Amino acid sequence: MKRAWERLPQKRIQIINHASSIRPITFTNYLLMKTHGISPGIIRAYKSPLTFYTLSLFIPWGFWFLSGYISHLTPYTGFLQWLVGILSFAGLLAPVLIALGFIWPDRHLRDDLLGRVFNFHRIKPQYLLVTAFLMLVSILLAQAISLFFGYSAEQFQFRGGYTFSSGIFPVWFMLVAAPLLEELAWHSYGTDCLRSRYNLLTASIGFAVFWAFWHFPLSFIKDYYHSNLVEEGALYSLNFVVSLIPFVIIINWLYYKTERNILLPVIFHISAGFFNEIFATHPISKVIQTGLLLIFSVFLVLSNKELFFHRLAISSQNIKSI
Repeated sequence: MKRAWERLPQKRIQIINHASSIRPITFTNYLLMKTHGISPGIIRAYKSPLTFYTLSLFIPWGFWFLSGYISHLTPYTGFLQWLVGILSFAGLLAPVLIALGFIWPDRHLRDDLLGRVFNFHRIKPQYLLVTAFLMLVSILLAQAISLFFGYSAEQFQFRGGYTFSSGIFPVWFMLVAAPLLEELAWHSYGTDCLRSRYNLLTASIGFAVFWAFWHFPLSFIKDYYHSNLVEEGALYSLNFVVSLIPFVIIINWLYYKTERNILLPVIFHISAGFFNEIFATHPISKVIQTGLLLIFSVFLVLSNKELFFHRLAISSQNIKSI
């Protein structure tokens, strides 16, 4: 059944944006944007996806491939360990600085960013619950399902350590810093610049593919999480890639359902890493978890068709940068 506003006449609305140009959008599209915290006059300013994602891919790759090479040198001295850590962190920091480079010169984008960091007053409790507990529930359920296939109940014990190292940085620090820096880049500029051109489902799947490639050089850095995945086998490396699809769909659903709040995606991302590390989880349980999250993400897409399938009405003449 259509919602009430969908049955209204699709009359044309003239929206004056901050560049003082006029563009028409439908009433349905206008309400869709306003409902999810998207100002029709500002969204077109997120207009450089190709440049943003090209820089955000190749600059980190440069740092990380070099870091991977150095991590395998012998003897592996303390100086080299520090160098690997600094280069690795620089690659992680690069997309944030790139995003700020696009945002900071534009006063409207700066205001939009600051408004999205602190907009907690309209967040409904169900989104807070999903943010805090979905990844915990999914990994516990996955471990429970694995018991039927003969895997050990010892998975429910706390690990008492970590499955990877992070060089000069404590693992707990990277479990917080990495999600924080990544989401500050992807959900300050990256997601909206894709959203200005594609519907949310296409943007989410496209970003998941990009994100898989973005992580690729990390598999060459000795003893880092992704290099350990490669050593565990192709199934678990493939699972990581596939898991990005439901993860991105869910995190973008949270992002737009909370009117583009940035901190909730940060918290959700942190929870994913934390809850997948605290238990003695068998790798196959993480494969099962991916299946559970895929089912949940399909449910979200089918239950929110307006959000995922509607493309925002941004006319081509208003998008001049790439």
